[in-house]
Amino acid sequence: MARLVMKFGGTSVGDIERIRTVARRVAEEAAEGHQVAVVVSAMAGETNRLVDLCRQIAPMHDAREYDVVVSTGEQVTIGLLSMALQALGVEARSWTGWQIPVRTDVAHGRARIQDIDTAELIHRMEQGQVAVVAGFQGIGETDNRITTLGRGGSDTSAVALAAALDADRCDIYTDVDGVYTTDPRIVPKARKLARITYEEMLEMASLGAKVLQTRSVEMAMKHAVRVSVRHSWPQYWAVPGTLVCSEDEIVEKEVVSGITYSRDEAKVTLSRVSDKPGVAASIFGPLAEGNINVDMIVQNVSEDGHSTDLTFTVATGDLDKAVSLLEARRDDLGYSDISSDSNVCKVSVIGVGMRSHAGVAQTMFKALANRNINIQVISTSEIKVSVLIAEEYTELAVRALHTAYGLDAA
Repeated sequence: MARLVMKFGGTSVGDIERIRTVARRVAEEAAEGHQVAVVVSAMAGETNRLVDLCRQIAPMHDAREYDVVVSTGEQVTIGLLSMALQALGVEARSWTGWQIPVRTDVAHGRARIQDIDTAELIHRMEQGQVAVVAGFQGIGETDNRITTLGRGGSDTSAVALAAALDADRCDIYTDVDGVYTTDPRIVPKARKLARITYEEMLEMASLGAKVLQTRSVEMAMKHAVRVSVRHSWPQYWAVPGTLVCSEDEIVEKEVVSGITYSRDEAKVTLSRVSDKPGVAASIFGPLAEGNINVDMIVQNVSEDGHSTDLTFTVATGDLDKAVSLLEARRDDLGYSDISSDSNVCKVSVIGVGMRSHAGVAQTMFKALANRNINIQVISTSEIKVSVLIAEEYTELAVRALHTAYGLDAA
């Protein structure tokens, strides 16, 4: 019999009837003789409600007290799910982050898990008890106060618990039945992948796919946790999802496994920056200090040969802050003009097969050229090629690339 971690998000436990449905699914696995731990999020919309209460009471609130408030959503869910399991005759017990405990650093609101003490959980599970664990939360290693992991943190909680329990698999139940080659809403011929590597899933998560939180994939890859993405609706329970696993478990690797897009991009261009050592550091230093993540970067020598034009992208929500920081240091940085554009989109092709196949980028550029789509910025890694294009061409680009790489379902 296997040791399983099952994770259900906010939509899956959005009301009492859905919690009862989740309980039936957990009961099925327990009836098979498996040792089961369940990680759940707050009920749909509850975390947003709690966050709004914090903002109403004090816009500049204490992050430690914020964590106390927003972590209560998961506490409600674990209690209700435990009751629902007990009503089905399944022995179950709820566990908050501090009771296990899940030790984290003290970066309140965005804490990172350091360690999980699973001794008591394993003891209870070996006796046949289902452990119902609150996701998204832990306890600070030095201040012993409740911490939260940031939005989407329940995925990370589940994978971390699976690693600590040495679980055979971590099943992430969500509102899709697996990982697709691209967004099925844009490309109806998108295919569900039976398996995908950690590296591919990490790239897809960081480049716009919303199936799994990026940090959860990082942790799964680090600890070799096999993650299965499955649909939470009963009619899909018997349908295999997508297994996120090591590259060694995939016999035949696709050259390109998926196409992603992200509309949360904004482009910033600094014109006629002094072309001398240290200028790039002086530009990106203030952005780093402002916790602004810079993604794609392109530098070109200006027409005069003595200066350079520098273009980079930031998240749309950081655009105003980034421009403000750079304008405040205009004299120090020595650029002549700054411009920005938020009407852009990053489109990426991803696949571990790129390592051993030439011409992947050329196929991408040709497919976009055939649709008269202009490429503004390009960035690459070992298993991905990303381009920045005008947002209005997003869907056309995704469909064209999906077909160009032979990903369309028959």
